[in-house]
Amino acid sequence: MCGRFALKNPQALAAAFDLNDMPGLPPRYNIAPTQDIAIIRADPGGRHLSLAHWGLIPAWAKAADSGYSTINARAETVDTKPSFRAPFKRHRCIIPADGFYEWHEAGGIKIPHHIGRKDGAPFALAGLWDVWKGPQGEVTSCTIIVTEANAFMKRLHDRMPVILAPEDYARWLDPDNHDTASLKQLLAPAPEDWLTEWPVSRTLNNPRHEGPECAEAVGNSQLTRDGE
Repeated sequence: MCGRFALKNPQALAAAFDLNDMPGLPPRYNIAPTQDIAIIRADPGGRHLSLAHWGLIPAWAKAADSGYSTINARAETVDTKPSFRAPFKRHRCIIPADGFYEWHEAGGIKIPHHIGRKDGAPFALAGLWDVWKGPQGEVTSCTIIVTEANAFMKRLHDRMPVILAPEDYARWLDPDNHDTASLKQLLAPAPEDWLTEWPVSRTLNNPRHEGPECAEAVGNSQLTRDGE
């Protein structure tokens, strides 16, 4: 599962993802489900960043209700589950991040950990989007695809978000690419040597805490030190 992430340096997104335009975004250190988040989509004019509700609402839904059940889509069933099948074929996106969080139990206490690239650069979480149309207008929503954890992440959790390689961005975003079998091959665990992690304050547990302290290290990682 991926239930919290960060976008601490949005100014780096234009260069990292070759965006045609870059709306002003504030740094965010504790992004939580049901909030509006940045997504990147492609069309014949290039790549564009916009906002979408985190928790996918299928176009066929009777109401615009979205709980935690659609914040993530499992890579193994993304092409068959009704909520995600059509978006996987036609509505793929990148969800930019430069960190995500996972919890690890130690001494009976669940401690949140920040996971990011070793170089601190932004990365692309594989996502899907859809548009629900109702009497009050349209709602664009999205989900983050998760897959089995690599050995690095298994010390924290058995699942992790899909992190796309830069050379795969164009293929993933191409709205005319309907080769779902080939696209599913991209939904693999990221290489272990991309990642680093550190424990952060438990204030992260409350989504009302949104300051930079949410992503700051609070000591050395027991996981990294012991190599568990």
